[in-house]
Amino acid sequence: MLSGDGADTKAGGAGARARAAHWRNPLLALLVAIGAVIGIYLDTAIAMVTIWYRSETFTHAFVVPPIVLWLIWRRRHQLAELTPRAAPVFLIPMALMAAGWFLGALTAINSVTQFALVAMLVLTVPVVLGAHVAYRMLFPLCFLFFAVPVGEFLTPLFMIWTADFTVMALRFTGIPVLREGLQFVIPSGNWSVVEACSGIRYLIASVTVGALFAHLNYQSTRRRILFVLVSVLVPVVANWLRAYMIVMVGHLSGNTLAVGVDHLVYGWVFFGVVILLMFWVGGRWAEAEPSLEAAGAVGPGASEMSVAGPGPAGGPTAFALAGILLIVGAPLGASAFVAHQMRTGPAVLAASFAPAAGWSQLADDPLAFSPDFKNPSAVLQATYSVGTSPVGVFLAYYRNQTYDRKLVSSVNTLAPSDSENWNLLKSGAYQLTLPDRSVTVRAGTLRRLSATPPGRDARLLAWQIYWIDGNLTANDYLAKAYSAVGQMRGHGDESAALVFYTLDDGKGSAAPTLERFLRENYGAIDALLKQTRDAGLRR
Repeated sequence: MLSGDGADTKAGGAGARARAAHWRNPLLALLVAIGAVIGIYLDTAIAMVTIWYRSETFTHAFVVPPIVLWLIWRRRHQLAELTPRAAPVFLIPMALMAAGWFLGALTAINSVTQFALVAMLVLTVPVVLGAHVAYRMLFPLCFLFFAVPVGEFLTPLFMIWTADFTVMALRFTGIPVLREGLQFVIPSGNWSVVEACSGIRYLIASVTVGALFAHLNYQSTRRRILFVLVSVLVPVVANWLRAYMIVMVGHLSGNTLAVGVDHLVYGWVFFGVVILLMFWVGGRWAEAEPSLEAAGAVGPGASEMSVAGPGPAGGPTAFALAGILLIVGAPLGASAFVAHQMRTGPAVLAASFAPAAGWSQLADDPLAFSPDFKNPSAVLQATYSVGTSPVGVFLAYYRNQTYDRKLVSSVNTLAPSDSENWNLLKSGAYQLTLPDRSVTVRAGTLRRLSATPPGRDARLLAWQIYWIDGNLTANDYLAKAYSAVGQMRGHGDESAALVFYTLDDGKGSAAPTLERFLRENYGAIDALLKQTRDAGLRR
């Protein structure tokens, strides 16, 4: 009996040593692959961490990598029973992610490059260790994508939803409301919905924690999906109620409570209570988790490819590692080639252009409006008129764009939500017919917050469109595509934002005025932009 126990102990020790030997080289290769990906894309990784640091919306991402490591560590007994076998077939999706990073770098889209970086890190696991190992780590690997700071593009939509609900709830309560855009007036004062009121940060935090809670507390896929859906809906509705309650508290207290700093404090306290309540209710349907140590035991039906057996051949692992290094390094070479084609001279726009017959340039700007576009390479702003109809022209030219200076960006707007001068009341689209083409432009109606002269409620109709190497579009994604194609063709990233605006008297004359101006003057504007583009070719 004692002899048998000793033999079993020796056999178990030999098995453990064999399993450790099977994992030694693949783990080393995995660490080298992860280090190579992070090292090659270090600038992207630093940019991602910088966003975590400076944005309260994504501060939670600092804990995502440690949580991923902890989740994998919990499964160490299951993983120890597996034999890692390289799967070079996963180099194909890795190559696609590397191509995605390259396109994101060309168009200066942070979310694309950072998503591609995380995806390449995740794919190193099945490439080096095999699909069966990666499957046992599926949730931790997927959870790593919560480190990508994405979602703020939904802020304008969520601001509109919050304003819609708040105004509806106030009217249902019996309080009269006058609304224009994201601002509304009630008898006790003025309110506006800004970025902090959108609820995006609540939603992102709730979904991140909700996904982890569902994974740890439920075994049923159905329950996990339902709880994640609840973690999406609850913060959205809670933010609507929060906004309504803050306005009501301010109204009933004569604007002595729920204003200033305590506005945000009340919001976070309310959100925290709601989320805790959501977890408490969700915990009532929790399912006991089977012992991970027991689950690590391999049953008799397990595949021979999954259990510890003869050690993995070094050839496939070395091939997989070489493939990773080649794939992740290729985009940098391509980026260097494209960068060599970029214009080196500064962009210089003429102070004006010669308008068509009947139009004259005004010395003063009676419209007193300037769109909010960040860090353009060159700007032209002038006002032209025919008769008594002034038309403002704003051209923001961009060359050698970076993440801090780019044409298509959420920070480039006609008027930011916190502007003290203009309020964007509504947005839409307008089909514009030019002599040589038909294009769709973005249309926005703005109201001056400080009326001039006193008592006059000045409103503007503004049209916005992108010019990319001679192409016109109002679509952000198509603009990025035009820019990427132009750079790959060696034309650089020559682009401009075109904004045209005029007084809106509410009688329907503004749109015809802008359309006439563009039909008669767009040719001169296009020639001016092409002249600026072509001047950059001279080195």
